[in-house]
Amino acid sequence: MAEPKKQPFVSSGIAGLDDILHGGLPASNLYIMQGDPGAGKTTAALQFLRAGVEAGERCIYVSLSQTAAELQAIALSHGWTLDGIQVEELSASEAVSGGADQTIFQTAELRLDETRKAIESAIEEHKPHRLVYDSLLEIRLITGDTPRFRRELIGFKAFLAKRGIIALLLDTQTSGDHNGEEIEGIAHGVIRFDKSLEDYGAVRRRIEVSKMRGVAFADGYHDMAIREGEGVVVFPRIVPGSVTETVKPQLIKSGVGALDEMFGGGQESGTITLVIGQSGTGKSTMSSLYATAALQRGESVALFLFEERLETFFRRSEGLGMDLRQFHKDGQLVLYDFSPNEVSAGEFGQIVQEVVSRNKVRVVVIDSFTGYLNSLPHREKAVLDIQSLLKHLARADVLTMLIVAQHGLLGQNIGIDVDVSFLGDTVLLLRMTEHEGRLRRNITVVKKRHGPHDLDVRELFIASSGVSVVSYHPLPET
Repeated sequence: MAEPKKQPFVSSGIAGLDDILHGGLPASNLYIMQGDPGAGKTTAALQFLRAGVEAGERCIYVSLSQTAAELQAIALSHGWTLDGIQVEELSASEAVSGGADQTIFQTAELRLDETRKAIESAIEEHKPHRLVYDSLLEIRLITGDTPRFRRELIGFKAFLAKRGIIALLLDTQTSGDHNGEEIEGIAHGVIRFDKSLEDYGAVRRRIEVSKMRGVAFADGYHDMAIREGEGVVVFPRIVPGSVTETVKPQLIKSGVGALDEMFGGGQESGTITLVIGQSGTGKSTMSSLYATAALQRGESVALFLFEERLETFFRRSEGLGMDLRQFHKDGQLVLYDFSPNEVSAGEFGQIVQEVVSRNKVRVVVIDSFTGYLNSLPHREKAVLDIQSLLKHLARADVLTMLIVAQHGLLGQNIGIDVDVSFLGDTVLLLRMTEHEGRLRRNITVVKKRHGPHDLDVRELFIASSGVSVVSYHPLPET
């Protein structure tokens, strides 16, 4: 028995959306793209047609809601042109055929018929492979009732299907409007753009494939952005793959013998370590320590900073005898300095994945994890998102260190209102204690899922000569 032929796919013009669809849009079908005004539908539609032009296909943009000049302006804002895209600027509210016997007060039937004939005529003339129809809102207003609108859409779908055209129909919705539900059963697929404004910061954009027949797509919301020169950029939610092989973990050392002994010889690759402590206890110093040791072994390291500036990071490390600037210039040390509300959880996850894959990174540090969560509007969701990222890194045999801040000089409250302790395979606790008018730093490995570890409380010394860990002993009398 012959195997059934696989359904051909075409690119949507948006790499992240193609990933969500596991290859692209099934060819020769009708799709609905829904969203509020300004959500990114027109930009995505232009990307869809530009992908067709690059594939040598004839493409047409039928516009009932925007002028050709407006479309040209959108394209120019990204450095694009409309070369190869036929723009048909029509009107659903006026006599597009210019009938001499009609007054300006046309009936809905006549306007609908004239609009349909004009669109079909343009399609017959240009014989496109890809078509964008912008927008269904105008046709919905003309028809006036749902059954009539559905019949019109079903007829248009049949017209396109006979000609093997893949069509993208834009449907403008306002927040809370569900009038688009009556067309979802007609379309082969439905893609929704979500745009929301948080209490503080930039607009948050997401995309959802709510329906796609015959495709096992990644459902749910995925973060997206509209970038100058790039257009709509989609960041697929991380779904860690299944483990295909067992990788024997390697011990990753810090370069400080006593600290490695506390971990039973070193930390294991493919694990997550939470470094928890108050301000001034040496959390960021731990990240610099492991980064320096890995770099000196010839391994690549990636640090993602959410609180500390790059120059501050370099100077602090240099004050401890760890010069990391040259490693950064050589590309062995990858550094990202994020501002609050600058990056979504989805985009951050994609950046980390790309850096780890491209640079073959062995150690990843997020400093601080508290700052990362505070930069996002929904922390509970952010914790779930980063859990998927951490699983991905673990399966890539990467040691990931999360720096977690605590409140107060001597307090023990983590500065996060959600539980993150389950994320760590290992927990390194740093504390300040007061003794006879002097402060001393304590360091303890309070958790390690894999292998033995030391439960002793030791002293941590941070000086210009470097970092040292010694067994706990009373302070000398002065």
